[in-house]
Amino acid sequence: MDKLVEEPSAPRGPLTAAPAYGVQFFLIPLAVVAVTVVVYLEFRSLVTDERTAQDYLLEIQSGGASRRWPAAYELSRLMADPEVANDAALGPVLIEAFRASTGDDPRVRRYLALTIGRLTPPLPAEAGPALVEALADGDSETVISAIWALGSLGDPAVVPALERMYGSSDPGIRKMTVYALGALPGDAQRHVLATALNDPAADVQWNAAVALARHKDRDGVPVLRRMLDRPYVQGAVDRQRTLDQAGGEGRSDRPAPREVDGDAAGEVMIGALRAVAALGEISLRDAVAGLSREEPNLRVRQAAMEALKALGPTALGPTREDG
Repeated sequence: MDKLVEEPSAPRGPLTAAPAYGVQFFLIPLAVVAVTVVVYLEFRSLVTDERTAQDYLLEIQSGGASRRWPAAYELSRLMADPEVANDAALGPVLIEAFRASTGDDPRVRRYLALTIGRLTPPLPAEAGPALVEALADGDSETVISAIWALGSLGDPAVVPALERMYGSSDPGIRKMTVYALGALPGDAQRHVLATALNDPAADVQWNAAVALARHKDRDGVPVLRRMLDRPYVQGAVDRQRTLDQAGGEGRSDRPAPREVDGDAAGEVMIGALRAVAALGEISLRDAVAGLSREEPNLRVRQAAMEALKALGPTALGPTREDG
């Protein structure tokens, strides 16, 4: 029986090897990329939400308990779109939904209040009254959201209602009240802001000093001076965190203070520097100049340099503090 002789394979030159290399280094990676893109697009189609503000409002009004507050949250985020915030038809329906949410999941009311605060003029006539009604809500976080919204809408007619809220025993409510009063035009609220400079809570004092600076009032300069002292600010921030963690004064479920590069004290100092610049407070220029040279947080240092520019050329030279 004749032996089967295996024919020698043909020599593999560069041209014959090219298709194999092409499959290995081009077609297979291309196929992997194609599959990855398809999977990504399918996943994106699942998570991308194309619903409108009206769709969210309908879900808030008629959706299940587990769907209403996420819809309210998404609606509040949607207000970052100017086209949505400028929709004149949205305001009345939004306020109706807010009033109807009394007794509902507090999260629904909080996010609806924040959404109302992001409406742009012309505002519905009932916007202010609906938010003022919410100041009596039993949930303090809803009250805080309503206070923020009243300050954001900019109607000075709500000043008396906000001034009453400064009498709260909750430092979070007092803090937001002072912030909102500072954001509103006019001078009627200045006596409350001046009173808040001596509040037991340090961050309420800080908000009061910044608010007064917005109104070109120098009464808060001593507090601003302390806000430029990192050891003091860091100590106050650390004490508040300890209280929150221990469940003492303050609320552990409240959002943490805003931070810059993980530095909550730095955020306070940047706020003070901007207030000093807005006020043109040259008595603090030496402290500002020191921060511009020695502050370890680069963003705080940059804010100090910008404040020096706002204070003018004389801020760069030595001077006697006049405050």
